[in-house]
Amino acid sequence: MRLVFAGTPETALPSLRTLIDSPRHEVVAVVTRPDAQSGRGRKVHPSPVAELAEETGIEVLRPAKAGDPAFLERLRALEPDCCPVVAYGALLPQSALDVPRHGWINLHFSILPAWRGAAPVQHAVLHGDEITGASTFQIVKELDAGPVYGVVTEEVRSGDTSGSLLDRLSISGAGLLAATLDGVEDGTLQARPQPADGVSLAPKINVTDARVDWSSPAMRVDRLIRACTPTPGAWSEFRGQRVKLGPVRIAASPQRLAPGEIAAGKHGVLVGTATEPVELGEVQPQGKRLMNAVEWARGMRAGSEEKFT
Repeated sequence: MRLVFAGTPETALPSLRTLIDSPRHEVVAVVTRPDAQSGRGRKVHPSPVAELAEETGIEVLRPAKAGDPAFLERLRALEPDCCPVVAYGALLPQSALDVPRHGWINLHFSILPAWRGAAPVQHAVLHGDEITGASTFQIVKELDAGPVYGVVTEEVRSGDTSGSLLDRLSISGAGLLAATLDGVEDGTLQARPQPADGVSLAPKINVTDARVDWSSPAMRVDRLIRACTPTPGAWSEFRGQRVKLGPVRIAASPQRLAPGEIAAGKHGVLVGTATEPVELGEVQPQGKRLMNAVEWARGMRAGSEEKFT
């Protein structure tokens, strides 16, 4: 099939590479978000999907909106049979959905209808799911509600961050997407409506949501921090300055600490929660580099009864 692939971040690259290498399909163009500022110098960079497409000589379309007339005209001229989508990051109007004869098929990183929305992997980690996965489905106007072609499952490991889990899902999901497109081309695969029960939503987790509430149980603190790693980054305040927090370990310690209270030792830094304390891993003070928590506490000379807030 002639494909126009839509995607933006690194998460989409395994799928794009798989489809480029497929002997059955031809990626004639990619659709991605416009170049954006990133990094310390805030320089303008193309998206990872745009970079890979340019390296392989594939046309890159960067519409400000997927409903722009010039974009729709070019999309129709490309005559795609199908438009696979992985983390594109923008809404698709009906005028765009109507162009390919097999529609737009999305790879979504949850077992639908669970965790419809922008942050399915983060919510799976945050809510303590033991199993998650990825689904391919036909895009319709309603958010992530289209009929499903196929599913792969993935165990959520105890130490998983949203980043590590998404890395695995992006690889297994690439195989699922390729198999889905093969089945659609053959006419051997039919999408099935999602069940009405079991719908849950996964809205974007922003910086405000990522602030650690030390009055929560240790398990909740652990899950929040892992869910927000690497983005948007969990954080707390110490002496009025923001400190970004890497994954923690729930401590098997008889020591009782008040929520947010810090106990710094030679070999570890404990912080109190509503239940048992957690041991900090890496931290990043505002405007400084990432460092080990023991190094940070030593440099800050964190005293007894000081707290994260």
